[in-house]
Amino acid sequence: MNSQAPDAKDPTADPKPSDSYVQSFARGLEVIRSFSASTPQQTLSEVAAQTGLTRAGARRILLTLQTLGYVETDGKLFRLSPRILDLGFAYLSSLPIWNLAEPVMEDLVEEVRESSSAAVLDGLDIVYVLRVPTHKIMRTNLGVGSRLPAPWTSMGRVLLAALPDDELQARLAPVPLPRYTEHTTTDLAELLARIRTARAQGWCLVNQELEEGLISIAAPLTDRTGRTVAALNISGQANRTSEALMREQMLPALLRAARIISRMMGAPGH
Repeated sequence: MNSQAPDAKDPTADPKPSDSYVQSFARGLEVIRSFSASTPQQTLSEVAAQTGLTRAGARRILLTLQTLGYVETDGKLFRLSPRILDLGFAYLSSLPIWNLAEPVMEDLVEEVRESSSAAVLDGLDIVYVLRVPTHKIMRTNLGVGSRLPAPWTSMGRVLLAALPDDELQARLAPVPLPRYTEHTTTDLAELLARIRTARAQGWCLVNQELEEGLISIAAPLTDRTGRTVAALNISGQANRTSEALMREQMLPALLRAARIISRMMGAPGH
């Protein structure tokens, strides 16, 4: 994780301590976020380098997290402990809708014989909050808490489509548009057009733009105010599931499941 040091010259990069901003707490979260799939274990020096903290500052935070049970160490390497999951599950348990949505998604998976997931938007990422896989083996290893870039996923485009157009453009304008596969949309105007199409039709299909062989179709989940709060998808392998099959056979089942879950959230007109 790249993070600017707390004493960096840019005065806007790090909010100042105040009655409404606790800098030590923010730095503790930065230390937690420095651990990832690519850096599951780190030395004190590596944590300090990742977060921009001094070694002394990083050490105080790591030892505090260790005392609270969120970090483990063998004396040299630090790693997150399973207790860290309590923080994420606190969010999920505060939204009982996912307990109600899971049986609906299980029925959907049983009907279409493909995996189904639900995700929310966090900045320009989607974060998986529920996933019901099939028994088929797929290269993509996703679970609750996994993050993917929203602009190149079906759920992400559905969620971005819910933003006002000026906000959508403001968010995407400064974003690099990498080419993940030969199918990736790398032109901003085309990307915006595809998101607007998703907004107009009420669903989105993305074919191998983020990963070769991965195709998915998504629909919005709305609450009682009509606001899109999450997205529901069906994902499969392009070599056995064509765009036509997705649209003709799986889309009706997906939209039906999305309506059921939205109705549970009190969405009008469902």
